[in-house]
Amino acid sequence: MKKIWLLLAAAMLTAAISGAPARGEYVDADDEDLLIEEIIEEVVEEKKEVLDTDGSSIITITCTGDFTIGGDTRKRKNIFEDELKEQGGDINFTMQNMRDILLDDDLTLVNFEGTLTESTYVPSGKKNNQFLFSAPPSYVSVLPDNGIEAVSLENNHVMDHGEEVYGETQRTLEEAGIVWSNSEHMGIFETKGIQIAMLSYLCIDRYEQLWDKVPADIAEAKERYPLVIVSFHWGNELDYAPTNNQIRMGRLAVDAGADLVIGHHSHRMNPIEQYKGVYICYSLGNFCFSGNSKPSDMSSFVFQVRFRVKDGNCASRGFRIIPIRISSRSNRNDFIPTPYTTGANVDSVLTVLRNNGKKLEYAVKDYPLDWQ
Repeated sequence: MKKIWLLLAAAMLTAAISGAPARGEYVDADDEDLLIEEIIEEVVEEKKEVLDTDGSSIITITCTGDFTIGGDTRKRKNIFEDELKEQGGDINFTMQNMRDILLDDDLTLVNFEGTLTESTYVPSGKKNNQFLFSAPPSYVSVLPDNGIEAVSLENNHVMDHGEEVYGETQRTLEEAGIVWSNSEHMGIFETKGIQIAMLSYLCIDRYEQLWDKVPADIAEAKERYPLVIVSFHWGNELDYAPTNNQIRMGRLAVDAGADLVIGHHSHRMNPIEQYKGVYICYSLGNFCFSGNSKPSDMSSFVFQVRFRVKDGNCASRGFRIIPIRISSRSNRNDFIPTPYTTGANVDSVLTVLRNNGKKLEYAVKDYPLDWQ
């Protein structure tokens, strides 16, 4: 009987706070250390973490730039595999300096640039490409093991090994519990009872095909889901500022209903705009990037944003950035993204973002490093 009363008390309290029936684990009241006050305390604390003062849900989202692991099967030397071996063969070495950050949010979204396959097939149209990326399917574990729940899967490397491998990569992600999105597949992730829709588009040479499609897709998603994130693979490689097409497309996405716009491809960090209250991150640069043993610029940043969601309405609650180097070492790329700790490095990232945002009409005025 004591078990029933404890379960009933916890359920009644949860229902009173949330306005809905509670679902919980079975409580064994024979454990003398477990008191009803402790159950109440735990339930109330859980609700505090989920709800803002006005009863809205607070959702924290982390976004990064290019996530590329593995190597090129056409080449003898594989710098990623060499580093993996040096690190004891544990793929999680890559996230050792970011894992706590990525676990301490509600959703982490990265641009997965590459494939998950053992295939060595190269399509005829890809044979002369400078880089082709693939990693063994088992490496997918690095995502769920380190708090990465979703990936954008539309970029210029997802087809490096053909259509069949693209499908294999999608299935591998799904089997690992990772949500993926592209221009034809909307990814849906649920947290705290809120469904988040994600769409992704490769824009580099496809703007004319997308001017009408993108806003139509976004508008449809926004009718069904309170929070819509749109990822674009766009711009020119090594550019620190967006093109006119990027600016037009980013604002078009917001006009259509996007709550957040995330960009990548340039391998360089780009400034952020706040257009009609919505953040447009034109490029988050690289994150974990196995394409180069020492890129000429190894600085980047991670973007975090909070949303308040209530009764189907979503509003931004502010953002912060985490300046990083894509390596834990300054003399070479070891594929371990690492937050900067020295003022000079942090200031350098902030200076690049501010200077390259001067020509943007809606550039953010500041890049906070902490939640405000």
